[in-house]
Amino acid sequence: MIYVHLAEGFEEVEALTAVDVLRRAELEVKTVSVTGSKRVTGTHGIPVEADLIYDDADYEKCEMIVLPGGLPGATNLEEHEGLAAHIKSFAGNGKKLAAICAAPMVFGACGVLDGKRATIYPGMEAYLTGAEATGDAVTVDGSIITGQGPALAMEFALALVENIKGKEAADAVAEDLLYVRKK
Repeated sequence: MIYVHLAEGFEEVEALTAVDVLRRAELEVKTVSVTGSKRVTGTHGIPVEADLIYDDADYEKCEMIVLPGGLPGATNLEEHEGLAAHIKSFAGNGKKLAAICAAPMVFGACGVLDGKRATIYPGMEAYLTGAEATGDAVTVDGSIITGQGPALAMEFALALVENIKGKEAADAVAEDLLYVRKK
């Protein structure tokens, strides 16, 4: 199970592209609202109904936590103490973590980027506490995947598929979408 987390002000393109691409790869993915309500509104005013609210999510069955960016979405994710505890636990156990745009700042705040390579929305590199900022579109360092921003949502989502199911699976999804991968 993969959980894509939604907070008020999330970046719609990043969240929904990840969900769509992961499902095309036949991976089980659920959106999880951290607001206490299933209805969450993105940074551009698009309301989305999450599959679950945070309190109903089972992190024992979760293999990857995904955080879309957007502001104030990423800040709202960072302020959620329960999510922060799960992120730290996942990092400590080598479980997969992924964030794009402003959301890698949550990983920096949780202290899980020490000695890692990561990327973030340009100009926000100071929030990658403990990491070497790569400036790449997508950076994969072990079990942590980070992406730069909305225009790179497809590349980020395909990197998630590749990290779980392999390059062949990611390339197959890209081909079905008529998308030419950067790698």
